[in-house]
Amino acid sequence: MSKENILTENLLTVKDLEVHFPYKESYFSLKKKYVYAVDGVSFVLKKGETLGVVGESGCGKTTLGMAIINLVAPTAGSVFYKDRDITNIYQYPLKERMDFQKKIQIIFQDPYSSLNPKMTLNRIIGDPLKIHGIPKKEREERIADVLTRVDLTPEHGHRFPHQFSGGQRQRIGIARSLALQPNIIIGDEPVSALDVSIQAQVINLLIRLQKEFNLSYIFIAHDLAVIEHISDRIAVMYLGKIVELAEAKEIYQNPKHPYTKALLSAIPIPNPKKKAARIILEGDVPGPRNPPSGCSFHPRCPSRFTGCDETAPSLQEVGKSHFTACHLYD
Repeated sequence: MSKENILTENLLTVKDLEVHFPYKESYFSLKKKYVYAVDGVSFVLKKGETLGVVGESGCGKTTLGMAIINLVAPTAGSVFYKDRDITNIYQYPLKERMDFQKKIQIIFQDPYSSLNPKMTLNRIIGDPLKIHGIPKKEREERIADVLTRVDLTPEHGHRFPHQFSGGQRQRIGIARSLALQPNIIIGDEPVSALDVSIQAQVINLLIRLQKEFNLSYIFIAHDLAVIEHISDRIAVMYLGKIVELAEAKEIYQNPKHPYTKALLSAIPIPNPKKKAARIILEGDVPGPRNPPSGCSFHPRCPSRFTGCDETAPSLQEVGKSHFTACHLYD
């Protein structure tokens, strides 16, 4: 999806972000080792933009989203909201911290487990407003407004989550994220648990809400076919690193990294008469506990050559606003 009126203001800046989880190989082990869940990720999110983040399960997409909103503590690097450092939001006084927390909200993947089954919609959406000191009358108005905007009704506010379908529950999650009037919403695979027909409805709803509120999205998914319709730019992740970053149209029409090409080749073509060559990758995805030396993709890469296993490639510009981390372009 392209937008002619995207603003140039940088709303979120992530620089060299790392999230490493310590572990011990055995109970008696004295030496700590680390899981490199996110390993040096950098990008900028502009106002009104949708950045799609895609990759196989376990590549660090969700951890990246959690680190941005401080649900997981970053090991290194920085996250800036406009000109303020929010890498560790707990360094600020409570009131200032809560102001930042309102600006960035999240939609969770599972519409079943992310909603408290013992709470009505009025409480699910209204409790965060109450915590942030919104007066009762305004809370009621906001709840009715956001429910209406996600194609539910204020009367639904008295019901419980189990009385709704999966698609409706995800709409409730979207309504909850909108209630605090954020500037940025992180969607952690918000449609992956839904049927294909419902996925399209929810994506169209998110696109509509983005236009109404001038929202910025970080849309996390493992399916390139899903994020094609909502993203302005796409970041492809592999083993905790961004290996390609470009405008969505450029990613689909002119992919550079061998991993991106393999992902695109896996998208089904609806025309049975057209056949595309499928790129089958060798072996399994290496674990983040022991990532390969050099380029982390080299054990599976069909284009690898001598030297790929020695030095990790840096993310470099290979075209206009098109970045890739691959020795093929050194």
